Amino acid sequence: MKKKEKKSTIWNLPNKITITRIILSFIIVIILVLPLDMMGLKIPKLFISEKIVVDIKYLVAGVLFIIASITDFLDGHIARSRNLITDFGKMMDAIADKMLVNSVLIILAASGFIHPIIPVIIVMRDSVVNSIKMIAGSKGKVVAAIKSGKLKTACLMTGITLTLFYNLPFELYNIRVADFLLFLAAILSLISCVQYYTMNKDILFE
Repeated sequence: MKKKEKKSTIWNLPNKITITRIILSFIIVIILVLPLDMMGLKIPKLFISEKIVVDIKYLVAGVLFIIASITDFLDGHIARSRNLITDFGKMMDAIADKMLVNSVLIILAASGFIHPIIPVIIVMRDSVVNSIKMIAGSKGKVVAAIKSGKLKTACLMTGITLTLFYNLPFELYNIRVADFLLFLAAILSLISCVQYYTMNKDILFE
């Protein structure tokens, strides 16, 4: 009976949604990385204008990224509202978030869509903040989310989505909204990293 209870607690609805986000992350990476043209699969392109030619695979990845981003909100909301928060869910949620965002950032940088410094800053910041949270957690302390971190996430998710959609419709007017949001996210990442350190340095050096 105990084993059955434990299994049903771990595989609750929020955790299933989180696992779905991980699966979607893998699918997005496969779509963006696989050389479909070399495999004989001709992917149609959309000619928006003389200067804007859209590869359909990025649009598909963009739609999946939006769905995955929505699941990020859903799993947390359901877990809190139904009191279904588990340690397994917390761990998998963090893994799912990093897989979704960081993998897409790296691929976009490798493909020349964004500047490489953006994923470098984001990944380094995540490493530092996660280490702070891990040390604090080992000492029984909870590191709460801060406003700059939440704003960073909002800018980052919106910037990635716009980049996958070729910055449309803003690209038609030569307004680089996607680039602005991603660079803003990188700046906010550095700010939030410093804030996390400053707020928790007493715990780190206890």
